[in-house]
Amino acid sequence: MSPLEPISHALAGLIAPVHHGLDALGADPASGSTWLLCIAAVVVMVRVALLPLVVHSVRLAHASAAARPQLQELARRYRNRTDPESVRRHVEERRRISAEHGMSRLGCLPMLLQLPIWFALYRLVSDVAAGTPVGAMGVELVASLGAATLLGVPLAERGYFGAGPTHLAVVAGMAATAAALSYVSQRFFVAPNTVTEALPAAAAATHQWMPVLTAGGLLLAGGVVPVALLAYWICNSAWTLGQSAAVWRWWPTPGSPAAARTGRS
Repeated sequence: MSPLEPISHALAGLIAPVHHGLDALGADPASGSTWLLCIAAVVVMVRVALLPLVVHSVRLAHASAAARPQLQELARRYRNRTDPESVRRHVEERRRISAEHGMSRLGCLPMLLQLPIWFALYRLVSDVAAGTPVGAMGVELVASLGAATLLGVPLAERGYFGAGPTHLAVVAGMAATAAALSYVSQRFFVAPNTVTEALPAAAAATHQWMPVLTAGGLLLAGGVVPVALLAYWICNSAWTLGQSAAVWRWWPTPGSPAAARTGRS
């Protein structure tokens, strides 16, 4: 059994009751709009559940910014001292400063915990769109998704080129929307809220190109993933845009361009 399978089954357990609820309210169970609402609902539920990790990440970024001057001074003091005693004292001082500012040695853990959820949701949507039942999403729901369309384009369809220009316009439009939302988030809210002065030149350059690379990756992937997954990417990117804008405006990282611009440095 794949490590992602339990998570995929849990996510299927979120989508199925939402679909049944919309069906009970009179929505067409095989309608594309019904399934788009299901996808949007699961994005909202997952992202709300992950908000504590977002809060932790913001607090960690602020703690790291507060500790940065002391850590830089410490690194300068021990720059050319490689004897065992100096190395030991350097490590102890770093630990003391980190503890003083509440920095966690597991700083990347919140992001790492989110990755299995994103991969599992990708796998769930891909499997169901391919006609494979997953957990609570049994044969009937899979058939319903397989019959659902958006402007005549099946949500289970893949690729830019299918049944004529309408298919191309729908798929390309959705991929472009997801890419644009991602670019705006990265370029105007995430990048200005990141302190890069202490990063190596290669890492800083990669960070600068990240908005373009992410948007380009979504455009390329748009040609091979199901239309239903493109809908998920749009909803998820829209949430990320709003979340990133809120952090940029009200909780910018001290020392970042965002903090200087909003007057919260």
